[in-house]
Amino acid sequence: MKLFRLAAVLAVLAGPAYAQMPNLNLLQDAPSKTPEEKAAEAERDKAYKETLKKIPDSKTSNDPWGGMRSEPPKQPAAPKASAATSAPKKSKSGTTAN
Repeated sequence: MKLFRLAAVLAVLAGPAYAQMPNLNLLQDAPSKTPEEKAAEAERDKAYKETLKKIPDSKTSNDPWGGMRSEPPKQPAAPKASAATSAPKKSKSGTTAN
């Protein structure tokens, strides 16, 4: 039991000490590119952008079932609005609902 208490005390005391350790970067920095590598990369980027400009815009539908569907049915012409402009009909009962 004494060993357990000792381990718990060490763990509590080691937490803040661990947090104060400096951040070490063990990986070396990547070497910089040579002028030839930079020129080659710029040339590749330019060729890539030119290739993108050569791709035509797709204006056709990519619907594979487009030819299989029939045309939608045409809607019948709506009746004229003459019925809406006529006087409102009176109800048959003599009472009005308010």
